[in-house]
Amino acid sequence: MVRSFPSDDRHRLVVLVAATLMVIGMICAPLAHADDDKLKKKERRVKQDISSAHQDLDESSAALRRAAARLTAARAQLTSARNELADTRGQLTTARVKDRAAQAALVKAVADLDTAKAELADGREAVEGQRVVVSNQLADNYEYGDPQLQQVSSILRAEDLDEVSRTLETTSAVVDEENGQLTDFTVAEVLLKVKKDNLADKRDSVKELREAAAANLRVKQELETRAEQQAASVRSLVGKRSSARSVASRVKARDLKELEKLEQEQNRIESMLKARAAAAAKKSGNSGPPTSSGGYLSYPVNGPVTSSYGYRVHPIYGYYSLHDGTDFGAGCGQPLYAAADGTVIESYYQTAWGNRLIIDNGHVRGVGLATIYNHATSYTVGVGSHVTRGQVIGYVGTTGWSTGCHLHFTVMVNGSPTDPMNWM
Repeated sequence: MVRSFPSDDRHRLVVLVAATLMVIGMICAPLAHADDDKLKKKERRVKQDISSAHQDLDESSAALRRAAARLTAARAQLTSARNELADTRGQLTTARVKDRAAQAALVKAVADLDTAKAELADGREAVEGQRVVVSNQLADNYEYGDPQLQQVSSILRAEDLDEVSRTLETTSAVVDEENGQLTDFTVAEVLLKVKKDNLADKRDSVKELREAAAANLRVKQELETRAEQQAASVRSLVGKRSSARSVASRVKARDLKELEKLEQEQNRIESMLKARAAAAAKKSGNSGPPTSSGGYLSYPVNGPVTSSYGYRVHPIYGYYSLHDGTDFGAGCGQPLYAAADGTVIESYYQTAWGNRLIIDNGHVRGVGLATIYNHATSYTVGVGSHVTRGQVIGYVGTTGWSTGCHLHFTVMVNGSPTDPMNWM
């Protein structure tokens, strides 16, 4: 298969995997009139080498997937931890700002309370002073009796109107002074009450601010502790991510090293199989262009097409690649049918394709034709078996790289994949 990837490393890895798979596909091209024993022996040795390499590849690819999964998980955990730490630090910054504001408000409230206490003390002193003044004035005014009675007596003793007028003025002045002092005393008492109330308000305000500051301080301390723990978690996750990245890199390098060994061999085999296909076509006497292929193959399973041949995003790994066959949706355990007569030339398990069966359908309509069944639960035929159109050859499954029960059906023409629907 030909694949394109978002990153160079993944591109190299999967293209090499695809190259290995194509080696198998091309080996499965029709082997009509294969009477060259030496070539057959060499081909068998190549198959054995590739089969062994595939076993190693299966193991290393599984390790790579595990390493990649651990790396992805470590990255996700690290991102989450960093986000949580950033959120906590934001809350901590807010708490610290509130703490400073609360402390400043508390300092001002305490100062206001001290001022209110001083004002209350001054008020009490003023009331006491005014009380003394009033007491002394009353004592002086009543030392010789009630001033108003004295006024009446003086008027009665007065010898003329001038004396009466002077008596009234004197008495009125005394009474006015007395009333004024009583008023001042009343005002001082009212102010004293206001100051007492103000002092009570200031005390309540200081109490509330102290409680709020204490609560915010507890929140700040909890956030500081949480931030320290989260920072430690981030440091630990950074280490895990680094370790996972290192493991993934080592496993990927190992896979690439093994696959690179097969690259030159794949090119040689591809050339060999093309030559054999050309020789088979020449021997059959059909050297003209291929005839129409439509309608030759029967449907390999009873089920709808769920994914067509062509380029698409891989359902598991997310890369853009050639989907080199047609997917038919069918429940696990449903029968698979031979799409045409032919001979089973390969039956094996492969990591990507799961249980795989390849049938050589011979030289058909001017081309070498082969059909491939993938992801099956099992097959009822083996290598060397001759099958006929419509024969049950296995059962639908979901082995290998698969997201659910289905058949991935591939048609190979002269060793290259083509759209199966063009042959049905």
